[in-house]
Amino acid sequence: MTNDDLIQLIDELKALPKENEWIEFKSGNATTNEKLGQYISGLSNAACVKNQSFAYLVFGIDDVSHKVIGTNFKFNNRKVGNEELELWIRRHLSPSIKFDHYVCDYNSNNVEIYRIPAAIAEPTSFMHQSYIRIGTNLTDLKKFPDFIRTIYNSQIDWSAQVVEKASIDDLEPKAIQLAREKYKEKNTNAPFYNEIDNLSDKAFLDKLKITVDGKITNTAIILLGKPQAAHYISPAVAQITWKLDTEEKAYEHFNTPLFLEINNILAKIRNVKYKFFPDNQLLATEVNKYDSKVILEALNNCIAHQDYGKHSRILLVEQVNKLIFSSEGSFFEGKAEDYTAGDKTPKKYRNKWLADAMVNLTMIDTLGYGIHRMYNEQRKRYFPLPDYTKSTRDNVVLEIYGHSIDENYSKLLIEKKDDLSLTEVILLDKIQKKQEITDEGAKLLKKKGLIEGRKPNYYISAKLAEITNQKASYTKSKGLDKDVYKGFILQHIKNHGFATREEIDDLLLAQLPDYMTEKQRKKKVHNILQEMSGNTIINSGSRAKSKWVLVIK
Repeated sequence: MTNDDLIQLIDELKALPKENEWIEFKSGNATTNEKLGQYISGLSNAACVKNQSFAYLVFGIDDVSHKVIGTNFKFNNRKVGNEELELWIRRHLSPSIKFDHYVCDYNSNNVEIYRIPAAIAEPTSFMHQSYIRIGTNLTDLKKFPDFIRTIYNSQIDWSAQVVEKASIDDLEPKAIQLAREKYKEKNTNAPFYNEIDNLSDKAFLDKLKITVDGKITNTAIILLGKPQAAHYISPAVAQITWKLDTEEKAYEHFNTPLFLEINNILAKIRNVKYKFFPDNQLLATEVNKYDSKVILEALNNCIAHQDYGKHSRILLVEQVNKLIFSSEGSFFEGKAEDYTAGDKTPKKYRNKWLADAMVNLTMIDTLGYGIHRMYNEQRKRYFPLPDYTKSTRDNVVLEIYGHSIDENYSKLLIEKKDDLSLTEVILLDKIQKKQEITDEGAKLLKKKGLIEGRKPNYYISAKLAEITNQKASYTKSKGLDKDVYKGFILQHIKNHGFATREEIDDLLLAQLPDYMTEKQRKKKVHNILQEMSGNTIINSGSRAKSKWVLVIK
């Protein structure tokens, strides 16, 4: 917002007859950091109860006269320990809400404004406690069970809301025609199949659950709207940006109708052939770099589950070895891992109307199989599995790999494709990506003799190394016997008469297991020297400048 926009907002707020539950004016700067977090929680919950989209906390306005007097409160200058105050507050808010902070110069008076979104579907809490404004007082939400019930029942399906000023003329005829064709394909055996072509566009779109009694919904604009109709859903954004991030750089924005644009985005991606050579096959295994079904599943999931209230586009970044999909909003129910096995069916959706329409258009399903299908498709292609580990509380990030991180892992999947369950494949995939696995997962893989090592530094087992021709890698991961390291030190001293600690470090550090940190490696060398000291070698130098020589017997 520009400074002029902020001045206009302040004028509108202070024109109200008095403070209310969703507006708080403060004239001083005496608020503590914790109190500020409590205010954000209380105002967010109050805005929901009062059917307001946003609440406002304003520093620099007298709460009685509503006169702009300015404040020396500086949100951006405050810290909690070494952490920025804003990050600290956002970290302690649950669920994560995207409040906005603005600084306004109002006739040379400094005014600080917080625009706080209303709680949706669950109360906004700060440091595990929920607050609410009653009149002008901040209090504990638990005292008001009726308000808690109101907040939990407040989920509004934005995708189902009607755009009053839009009409069917704002929809793209080509998109409607393709929608009709896809709907016919889906309902080939339905008793109403022969009637589909005879339905008017209005009747057809109602049947498709894209419009409501002929009225255009936000869903209709997203999937079928003409590019120039996108303004009807503003400030929400229905746009996917493809960005090429390799030695070459490029980007392109794809707007409504997204139902048509999906295939245009797919055509942008460089999908070459990838070839590798399994040890037990005479011919190379050749697959496309990316599976089109996986890309479309990922893109359509982004469209269906995006939090359009965050007013952000969907981003698809194409790198040399992977595709990165990023959409706003956390997983609405559960987390990605819950859906890998295909056993979980979500009970609720952020955009139910949109999701239902996309099911009717065969773009997605709503039974929770999408992620499961992506995992299986990548497994069948012997590539690393989809990765959601970069996701945060505010957005979902999905990485789809376009070639092997470790080609021997792909060989393993070919060699043992009939012996490994999907759960075991997922766990081994985490091992090759150097990601942590659960104790139960490690126990399962160890029981089958697939991994060795100690938590969290697991590595493939000797048995698996033999199968996948990774024997050298196994030895390096496991490390050499302690006597071998001691032998290196003794031989060095025999060759040169003595060894300094720096020389011993140069000799041994690079030989120690890959998983060890620099600190762990130096500690290991220290322990080896301690075991040898007085038995086979002795330090003839000082503690600071060691000079190890052989013990004379």
